[in-house]
Amino acid sequence: MSDTVLWLALAGATAVIFLTKLAGAFVPPSWVTSPRITPVVALVAVALLAGLTAQQTLDGGHRLVIDARLAALAVAAVALWRKAPFIVVVILAAATAALLRLAGWA
Repeated sequence: MSDTVLWLALAGATAVIFLTKLAGAFVPPSWVTSPRITPVVALVAVALLAGLTAQQTLDGGHRLVIDARLAALAVAAVALWRKAPFIVVVILAAATAALLRLAGWA
């Protein structure tokens, strides 16, 4: 792929993303607050965040990677389940990843 094609694809993707976000600002509030749509809107952010977390945790390029990040995510999930404060969750997850990497389980 030439540099020109790459930059055109990047500019096109940027324009589509910008226009999509801009269109969201013009959605009538009645659409988002209707009783049928409210549960869906509430779950969209959770689904996107869960997908991003899974992708960032397990992605190794072209293969699935199980390393210290997965253990740190599991520790964070347990801490959240136990209703630990957010800063404690972050510290526990970071400490878990750091200790496992120090032990050679990267």
